[in-house]
Amino acid sequence: MVKYFFTAEGGRMEASENFKKNCWVDMVNPTDDECEDVANITGVPEDMIKAALDEEERARSEFDEGCSMFVVDCPIIEEGASGDSYTTLPLAIIYNKNCIVTVCLKGNTVLKDFITGREKVKSEMPVHFTLTFMLGNAKRFLYCLKQIDRKNHRIQNEMGKTMRNEEIIQLLDLQNSLVFFSTSLTSNERVHEKFSKIEAVTTHEDYQDLYDDLSIENKQAIETCNIYKNILSVTMDAYGSVISNNANNNMKTLTIITILLAVPTMIAGFWGMNMPVPGENGVTFAQTGWFWLVTAVAVILTACIAVVLLKGNPFKHPIKQKKRKKHEKPDRKNK
Repeated sequence: MVKYFFTAEGGRMEASENFKKNCWVDMVNPTDDECEDVANITGVPEDMIKAALDEEERARSEFDEGCSMFVVDCPIIEEGASGDSYTTLPLAIIYNKNCIVTVCLKGNTVLKDFITGREKVKSEMPVHFTLTFMLGNAKRFLYCLKQIDRKNHRIQNEMGKTMRNEEIIQLLDLQNSLVFFSTSLTSNERVHEKFSKIEAVTTHEDYQDLYDDLSIENKQAIETCNIYKNILSVTMDAYGSVISNNANNNMKTLTIITILLAVPTMIAGFWGMNMPVPGENGVTFAQTGWFWLVTAVAVILTACIAVVLLKGNPFKHPIKQKKRKKHEKPDRKNK
């Protein structure tokens, strides 16, 4: 999809059906034919236009044939069955003496603010347009990081009540998102530094102030992302320890039950076939004395082992510690 915008009177951004000089060409997931048409109209090389159509494209800058291209990573919020997920997509800003061209696979929130007028930009000022977009993109990263932190706290509260696999998978997704954000912010910072060295920025005081704001916002986003990433990593390790501890407790309980059942099973195996039991044909009650003796021994041994395993050895008395007497210091008499 290709749309054309230009700055009208009052600084408002208005749409246009056809290409105009000093306009802004917004391309969202364009086809090959659209890329070819825009390249012929604007004079921008087609390979530059298609650069941001690769999801794996890294943030970079390129200057060729009078065109300047800056590819930056942008945060994207995607809705899924298990909730919102956060990732990044490359977006290319290309400008020459004729127009500004933006290319991305999906719609961008910062560019929507340009269209609606929430953020004032001018299509005939490509450097100001690019700096304003980069600043808005850094703020968008901060917004997504806050949303990730809120979602992290909500998941932790749920895991405090019931620990399920769904919450653990959601935390893993958030950790992956923070890794993507950290890598993208670092790559964007290198592009910002290259952009700050072009002549239009170094010789314009307003652009310098705008770049300083951009640098501050991007560094804050990097620091915030690293903090959240470390916190989430520690949280995942803590929950891993809790799960391991719970598994150990369950194994301990199963081991105790197995040992308790093994004692009467072992005794019954040794004696069950070599003695008369109650209810056997021709056996009187007096002849089953050994059966009751063996049964009583099994029950007593099982009870003793249960006490030892569950509460410790009851026959071992704790060592009594001698109470230390507090010696009072003698009063010193004044001589």
